[in-house]
Amino acid sequence: MIPLPEEVGATISAVKIRAVTLGQDLPMPEVAPRAFAEAGRFLADARRVFEEGGIEVQTLRVAGGNLDPNQPSISRWAQQAEAAASESGIEYLSLGRLPSAAHQFVAEQMAPILAAGHLTFFSADLIDTRLPSVAMARACATAVKQLAAQTQLGFGNLRFAATAHCPPNIPFLPAAYHMGGVPRFSIAVEAADVVVAAFEPDGGMSAIEDRLVAALEAACAPVERVAERLAADSGYGFVGIDLSPAPFPSDDRSIGAAIEHAGVDRFGAPGTLYVAAMITRAIRRTRVRRCGFSGLMLPVLEDSRLARRAAERSPSLHELLLYSAVCGTGLDTIPLPGDISEAELAGVYLDVAALSVALDGKPLTVRLMPVPGAVANDATNYDFDYFANSRVLRQADAGATKILERGQ
Repeated sequence: MIPLPEEVGATISAVKIRAVTLGQDLPMPEVAPRAFAEAGRFLADARRVFEEGGIEVQTLRVAGGNLDPNQPSISRWAQQAEAAASESGIEYLSLGRLPSAAHQFVAEQMAPILAAGHLTFFSADLIDTRLPSVAMARACATAVKQLAAQTQLGFGNLRFAATAHCPPNIPFLPAAYHMGGVPRFSIAVEAADVVVAAFEPDGGMSAIEDRLVAALEAACAPVERVAERLAADSGYGFVGIDLSPAPFPSDDRSIGAAIEHAGVDRFGAPGTLYVAAMITRAIRRTRVRRCGFSGLMLPVLEDSRLARRAAERSPSLHELLLYSAVCGTGLDTIPLPGDISEAELAGVYLDVAALSVALDGKPLTVRLMPVPGAVANDATNYDFDYFANSRVLRQADAGATKILERGQ
C-alpha cells in the first residue's frame, strides 16, 4: 500500500457498505424458496459480521444470471421470486440480465413486470455480438416510456438499466448479474465522503491523487479483511469490492462536491473532465481487490451537489456522456421530460453503446427517468432516501428516427 499521509490518516475509518450482493442462479420456471432462504441467511450473517466489525451495511441484495426470455410464465415467476426474496430478508433482487436478442421481451413484457413489483430489477444488454443493437435500443426506449407511465413519477425506471459490456459480479443494481455456477458475493461501497476528505487539504494535484489512493486503500482494508473471513467461513466466493465511490444526497458525501473541492469552480465547468479522469485513475491505482465498475459514478439524482448544479444549469445528456469516457458507469438516474420521444431515448442508448465499443469494451450503463407530465426545468419531487431532488433536464427534441427505421 501507498503510505497514508498523516493529515488523512487521522480521519479515515471504514467506508459504509452500500450493498452486499450475492450472485446466484435463480431456478426457473419454478421458484425454489429454499435457494432464497439460504441466500437470505448468508446475507443476514454478512450484515452481522460486518457490523460487529464496525462497518455499516445499508442493503442486502441478490442477483440472478442471464435470463432466458423464452421460459414460460416469466411474469408469474417474477412475482413469486420477489415474494420469496422478501420473505427471506433480501432487500433488492436482480432477476437477471436480458441478452440483446431478447428485445421483443423487453419491449412487451419488462415494464409490466417491474411495475407490478417493488424490489425487483432487470438489465438489458445493448451489445449484439460486438456492435450496438438497434433493436434493443428501440426496445429499451419503449419499455422506459411504458414504465414511466405505469409507476408514480416514473420511479419504476430506477429498477431498469440498459448495459454495454458490463461484466458479471457488479454489486450495484440494476447492472448486477451472476455468471453461473457457485454463488459469489461482491461489495458496493459508499465512499464519496473519502474522496471529499482527501480533496479538502491543500496540495498539488499529484499529491491529491496520491492522498486519495492511500485514503481509499485505508478505508477499504477492514472491509476486505472481513469479506475474506466471511468467504472462508461460508464457502461462498468473494469477488471483490466495487470501488466506485457511491454518493449519498448530502454534500459531505457528494462526488460533485469532491470535484469542486479539487479546484473546479462548479461541476460541469471546464476542468471537470480532468478531475473526473484523475479520480478514476486513483481508484484504479489502489491495491484493493476490485470488481465491477471501480470508477467514478455520477448519478444526478443520488448526489446532492450534482442535483443542485443540474437544477441551476441543466446540462444536456451528451455533456454528461462526455464524462462517461473517463468515468465508470455511464448515464445514471437522469430525470427527463415525460414527453421525450422514443427515438431520442433510443439514440441515447445507441450513443452510450457506441462509446462503450469505441473504448474497447468499457462497461457503461444507461438509467433514464422520464417524469410523466413534467417538462424541462420542472422540479422533481421524489421521496426516496437515496435521492436528492433536482430539475428535469432538457431534451434535444430530435433523435435516431431514421436509424430505427433502417434497423440493424
